[in-house]
Amino acid sequence: MNTAQKDLAMSTFPTFATLSSTDTISPQETLDTLRAWSEAGWLRRLDSALAAFMAGLDPHAAPAVLVATALLAQMEGRGHSCLPLAPLLAQPGAVLGWPATALAELDALLLRLPHGLADWRAALLHSSVVDGVEGSEAGDQPLVLRGSAAAPRLYLRRYWGYECAVAQQILARTATPVPVDASKVRPWLDRLFDANAAAPDWQKLACALALRGRFSVITGGPGTGKTYTAARLLALLFAVDAQPERLRIALAAPTGKAAARLKQSIDTALAELRQRVGSTLDLDTLTQRMGAARTLHSLLGARPDTRQFRYHAGQPLDIDVLIVDEASMVHLEMMAALLAALPATARVVLLGDKDQLASVEAGAVLGDLCRDAQAGRYSASTAAYALAATGEAIPAPYLQSTGTAPPLAQHTVMLRESRRFSGPIGELALAVNQGDAQAAQQRLAQDSGGALASYEGVNPEAAVRLALEGRAGAPGGYSAYLDCMHQPPAAGDAPAHTAWVHRVLQAFDQFRLLCAVREGEWGASGLNQAVQAALQRDKRLSVRGEWYIGRPVMVTRNDPALGVFNGDIGITLPAAVVLDGADASQRLRVYFADGPQLRSVGVGRLAHVETAFAMTVHKSQGSEFEHTVLVLPAHAGPVLSRELVYTGITRARKAFTLVAAQPGLLATAVQQRTQRASGLQSLLDA
Repeated sequence: MNTAQKDLAMSTFPTFATLSSTDTISPQETLDTLRAWSEAGWLRRLDSALAAFMAGLDPHAAPAVLVATALLAQMEGRGHSCLPLAPLLAQPGAVLGWPATALAELDALLLRLPHGLADWRAALLHSSVVDGVEGSEAGDQPLVLRGSAAAPRLYLRRYWGYECAVAQQILARTATPVPVDASKVRPWLDRLFDANAAAPDWQKLACALALRGRFSVITGGPGTGKTYTAARLLALLFAVDAQPERLRIALAAPTGKAAARLKQSIDTALAELRQRVGSTLDLDTLTQRMGAARTLHSLLGARPDTRQFRYHAGQPLDIDVLIVDEASMVHLEMMAALLAALPATARVVLLGDKDQLASVEAGAVLGDLCRDAQAGRYSASTAAYALAATGEAIPAPYLQSTGTAPPLAQHTVMLRESRRFSGPIGELALAVNQGDAQAAQQRLAQDSGGALASYEGVNPEAAVRLALEGRAGAPGGYSAYLDCMHQPPAAGDAPAHTAWVHRVLQAFDQFRLLCAVREGEWGASGLNQAVQAALQRDKRLSVRGEWYIGRPVMVTRNDPALGVFNGDIGITLPAAVVLDGADASQRLRVYFADGPQLRSVGVGRLAHVETAFAMTVHKSQGSEFEHTVLVLPAHAGPVLSRELVYTGITRARKAFTLVAAQPGLLATAVQQRTQRASGLQSLLDA
C-alpha cells in the first residue's frame, strides 16, 4: 500500500481522540474500524474478516469480542498461540508491536470499550462464540477463554487443542521414570565418554537422564555437542536393551537440510565410537537400523493438500526411539501431531538451541519446554540416580531446594560447554545472547583476523558485493559454486555427473546472505533479484527466463509426491542424460542433497520455489555456512530481535559479516527479546 492509499484508509477511521470514556461504539462501527485498520496494513484482511465472521455467528457479540478476535488472529499469524488479555490492556504496544500512529488509534478505540480486565472477560464469556468453561474440552465454539481471572488467555480453538494435546502427552510421558539399573549403565557410560576434568559432564548426565525418560530434551548452543550426545545415547540404548536387534530407531528434523546434517553427525560420532567400544557393541547394526534421517513431514506421511498425516494416534509410527534435531523449529501443530503418532512406549528426544528463533508458525514449543533448563531444578532422587549412573554429582545450584521438582525438568539437560563454537564468532554470539549490546558491538569492531566484520550505514549494494566477491579474510561469496558449476563433466558420464553435482551443492553452501525480512530491497526477495542481476552483468550466469543453469532455489511448500519439503534448497543443473529434442523443462533439473544421496526433480514439476541467493534467518535454521552475512533492514521493528541476530551469527562456521542500513541497529536488536504468548507452561504446571 502506498502513502496515498494509507492516507485514504486513515480518512475512513472514526475519530475517537476527542471522545470521552463514557462513549460507546456499536458492533458495526467496530467492524468498520477493523476493516480500515486492515486497509492501513496494521491488521491482515484475514484478521478483520474473522471478526466479521464472529459477528455473523453471534449478532449480540460485544465490540470487545470483535476487537479481541481480530487481535487474536493477528497474534496467531505472528507466531503466538493465544492472546494474553492482561498484557494487552496494560501495554498494547509491547504486545502488538504496532507503530505509534496505530497505537494512538487503538488507544482511542479502547476508551470506548470495557476498561477493566474483568469487564473484558465478562464480555467474552457472555458471547455464544466463546467457550469459557474450564474443563469442557469438547466444545464447538470457535474461541476458547482459559487461564485465571488475573491472567486470561484467548485462543482459536484449534490452537487450544494443540496446546492441550502437547501438554497431556508430555505430562503422561514424564510422570513416571522408566526403571533403570544404574549399576549396569555406569560401566557403559564410562566407556562411551572420556574422563572429564571439568565437573559435571553434562553430556554424560544427559544420556543418563534420557535413558529413563519417554520424553527428553537436550538443549545447548552451537558446539555444545547435542548430536554427539545423542549418538552416545543411541549406543547406550543399544547396549542396555534386552533385544537390541529389534530396536526401531528413527532420526528426523523439520527440514531436509537439518535431517541430512543430523544423520551425518550421528554417523560420524558412531564411527568414532567403534574404536572405543571394539567388538563389545555392534555399532554397524545400530547404524543400519537407523536408516536415513527424514523430515518430520516425511516421517509422519504428509498428504498433499491436507493438514492430515498418514500416521496418527489411530495408526502410530512403528518406532521405539525417535531423535528430533533443530527442535526450536518445530511449531505447536507439528509437535501435537508428532507426539500423537508415537506409541506410548516410544522414547522421543528433542535436540535444539532454546535461544534460537522459534518456528515461523504458531508456538515456541522448545522455549516453553526449556523454561527450567538453565536452573536445572533436579530433585534429590534424580540427583541420586545421576550420581549412581554416571559418577557425576549435579552441583547444588541446579537442585530443587524447596517444593516439588517439575517432572519435565528431570528429563531436560542443558549442555553448557561449547567445544567447537568459540573464538570471535562464539564470543559475539555469547554477548548477543546475554543481551550485552555494548560487548557485542565492541567484539564486532575488533580485529579478529577475518572472522568478523561489519558494514553499517550502507546501501544494499554492500551485500551484493559480498555475494559476488566476499571480503578480506572470508570466503569469496558465491565464486566457489559458480567456478565449480562452469566445470561440468563430459556428457554421458553419470558417475562424474553425480560427483560434480555434489561439489556444486557443497560449494554453494559455503556462503549465504541471511535477511531479517523477506520483502523490500533489504529483504530476501529484493536481494535475490539484485544478486541475480549482478551475476548476469558479470556474465557469471546466463539468465534466460525463469529457469537457468545455476539457479539456486528454495522449496516453499511441502510436496510429498515429489519428495520435496518446505525449506529444501537445491541447484538447477543440466540432467545427466538429455534426450534428443528435449525442451528446457526436460534438460534442467533441480538437485537436492540428502546426505550422501542425491535426488532431483525436473524444473517443470516444481511450482512452489523461489530463488535462494538470499534467505530469511528463519529459513536458515538447521543450516551452517562457512561465511554468513546477516543483513539488517533500514528500520527496526518487532522482527529485529536478539533471537534473530543470535540465530544469524550461529549459522557461521568461520566468518560472519554484519550489513546494516543504519548504525546502531545491532544494539537495538540485541536489546529486544522475542516473547511469544503461550499457555503451554501453565498447562504443564497444572
